[in-house]
Amino acid sequence: MSLRIGDEAPDFTADTTEGKLNFHQWIGDGWAVLFSHPKDFTPVCTTELGYMAGLTQEFAKRNCKVIGLSIDSVEDHRNWKKDIEETQGHAVSYPMIADTDMAVAKLYDMIHPNASGPAKGRTAADNQTIRSVFVVGPDKKIKLTMTYPMTTGRNFNEVLRVLDSMQLTAKHQVATPVNWKNGDKVIIVPSVSDEKAKEKYPQGWETKKPYLRLVDQPK
Repeated sequence: MSLRIGDEAPDFTADTTEGKLNFHQWIGDGWAVLFSHPKDFTPVCTTELGYMAGLTQEFAKRNCKVIGLSIDSVEDHRNWKKDIEETQGHAVSYPMIADTDMAVAKLYDMIHPNASGPAKGRTAADNQTIRSVFVVGPDKKIKLTMTYPMTTGRNFNEVLRVLDSMQLTAKHQVATPVNWKNGDKVIIVPSVSDEKAKEKYPQGWETKKPYLRLVDQPK
């Protein structure tokens, strides 16, 4: 069954480079990003894992943990981490899930449920659909899903942007317009009446249409 925004993120226990962990317990009361890879020692994924390693403090500022997944063993992951640090200049400090039996990939509908065979015998092309990003909220619900082709590197600055937007929505009942960047004007959501908006935004707002009210981004 495919996973949609608003569904509970499937829980699992798995071996990782940081030891065995339970996903929901590991998330705790914060946010989490789970991003997957079809195979260790692949070029695009090497750049992604390294770039994400450089962003972990930015995610931490937002109370968001990061975890990777690849269809290979913990031992392979640890060897790959050396290549990532050497070529990308950042050491991977977040856990990487060893999904050699594709159990988590299947649980998250990233690969056909009948896919089989040992990880060592499978190529990146065999696992090419395992290229997804899931953002999970403190309520353990899926807030964002993205799946990329194997040949296109993911934009993790975009994941940060969306995380900022979702956290603003959760705290202030605002939405963000097209191409929004942190600090730009935001939209008062239609469920907030003008009367309620006056309480929240005494400085006022710009009304383009009754359903489109722009206001300075709350702090």
